[in-house]
Parts: sequence; structure tokens; C-alpha cells
Amino acid sequence: MTSDPPSVPAPAVPDSAVLLVNLGTPDAPTPRAVRRYLAEFLSDPRVVEQPRWLWLPILHGVILRIRPARSAALYRRIWTEAGSPLQTGMAALAAAVQARRPDLIVRHAMRYREPSLAAQLDALDAAGIRRLLVLPLFPQYSATTTASVFDELGRQLRRRRRVPELHFVDGYATEPAYVEALAARIEAHWRTHGAADRLLLSFHGIPERYVRAGDPYAEQCHATAAALRQRLGPAAPPILTCFQSRVGRDPWLRPYTDQLLERLPSEGVRSVQIVAPGFSIDCLETLEELAMTNRELFLAAGGARYEYIPALDAGAGQVALVAELIGRHLGGPPAP
Repeated sequence: MTSDPPSVPAPAVPDSAVLLVNLGTPDAPTPRAVRRYLAEFLSDPRVVEQPRWLWLPILHGVILRIRPARSAALYRRIWTEAGSPLQTGMAALAAAVQARRPDLIVRHAMRYREPSLAAQLDALDAAGIRRLLVLPLFPQYSATTTASVFDELGRQLRRRRRVPELHFVDGYATEPAYVEALAARIEAHWRTHGAADRLLLSFHGIPERYVRAGDPYAEQCHATAAALRQRLGPAAPPILTCFQSRVGRDPWLRPYTDQLLERLPSEGVRSVQIVAPGFSIDCLETLEELAMTNRELFLAAGGARYEYIPALDAGAGQVALVAELIGRHLGGPPAP
């Protein structure tokens, strides 16, 4: 008589999930797709703090008639066969983190367009998730980004019968794993190409009046710059902090990246390297604005060498950072 083989317990179904969130991207580099994206993005009162009665007619009557075609042309400069670099980069990062934490469900979402927060929350709810970590990939907190994700998250959860145990990361501007990942990325570039006369840290700008109203974004950008300067040490070239992507007539955070690049050659600076610490994944603002347009500005102004250092993307440093944040909120992976 033979005995039955010992039963093997079925693998546990994850009841915890991580949702990585970024800003968003058009579905295609076409005026129609860009118009849909911009309509959603620029309608957000966290992004444009103007009375709705004043702003919405301007948005729909002027901006959405002119800007989509211009922006679509810029998107076409960076679009790949796989699609939007931001979309593919987010998917790659989620897959890398998932491989590191198979005990969790790891997904990515966009604040605007697809995959939407609503769709991903529906999928996680259907999977039986009871604990959820939402990680907006904005290292420096701003109401225009992190708080907007929180707004949409709350709006989506309000319509659900059962709300999961919620963990929310509101920033990681001086997180050691983040600073180390940035430094390692820069130092790897230096080992291959050597250092330049200046290293520029270009953050996305916001209007100065948002900071006066209490937004801590500028303070956190400078805190990141200080931490990175300390980590790179005295052998690093001079490090300058600047702000890009301004629009409209209101004063934004300064110095402006483009104006700084146009001025530096007149001060004897012949070579610059530029990194964008606030952008976790390469996107239009880094691949087109920094790596292409601003390069042309610097060289036209008399500069000789301009290099853009890529974002952390799905590299080992960013995966380690995300894993560190996950462990802090949801605990480490189960013992083997």
C-alpha cells in the first residue's frame, strides 16, 4: 500500500499592492491625442490655480486650439516604436519592482490618461487587495503633482464600498537611497565621459506665487541639491540648481534653465552636464527639452560640450529606492 505524497500548499495570493504613479502622457504623438491629454491635465485646479470661470474659456477657446499641434510635433521627436518613453519607462520600472517583490502586486498608473488610477484601482479591488501603497514618483512634493494624485485617489476611493488600508508617500527629496541613486548615475557618466565645467540640476518649475502660498517644492528641490552636492564631494565640479518648463507670464522659480544655459558661455563655461533629479522617468521635458532644445541653446550661445545625463528610469538605483520605500510601509519580503 502506498501513501499519498505530501500535499504542497498553494502559493499565497497577495493581499497587498503597490501602485507607482506618474503624471501622464498622450496616447499618441498626434494633435488629437495631445489635446485629450492637455484638456485633462490643464483642467486640474491643482495645476492651474485660476478661477474656473476665467481659466476654462481660455483653455478651451485658445490654448487647446493652438498648443496641441505644437506639442505633438515635440512628442514626435522622442516617440519610439514601443510608444511613449514615459509609458514604457513606467511599465519597465513596475516590472522590475514586481520581480523584486513577488509577494506583492505591483502596477503603474498615470494621473492623466492611461492607465488611469480608476482602472488600476478597479483591477486591484477585483484581485482582493486589502493593503495598498500609492507611490507618486515625484521626489519633491508639490501640490501640482503629489497633492493632485491624492485628490484623484480620494475621489476614486469615495465611490468604493470597501477601502483598503492605505499608505501614501508624499515625497522623498532627501531619502538616502534616492540621493545615492542620483549620485551613482552621475558618477557612472563621469567614468565614461569625464566631468564638465559645470553640473546643472534642472528641476521642473512652478509659479513663484505657489511657493508664497505655502508649497514646499522649492525648499525640497534645494534640499535635494544640497544632499547631492554633499554626496558627490569636493572633487565634483561646481553644481548649479535651475528650473525649466515655465509657461505663461507669471514669474516662475528661478534661475530659468534655458536662460542660464544661454548665459554660461559668456562667463567662460565651455562644457556642461545636466541632470533632472525631479523626473523619475525620462519624458518630453527631459528627452526633448533638455537633451535636444536646450543643447541647441547652449551650443548656439558659444558652448562647446553639452551632455544630458539620463533619468533613473528602471535602473538598479531606482528599483532599490522603490524597494526601500515599500519595505518601510508594507514590510520586507517573506523569508524564503
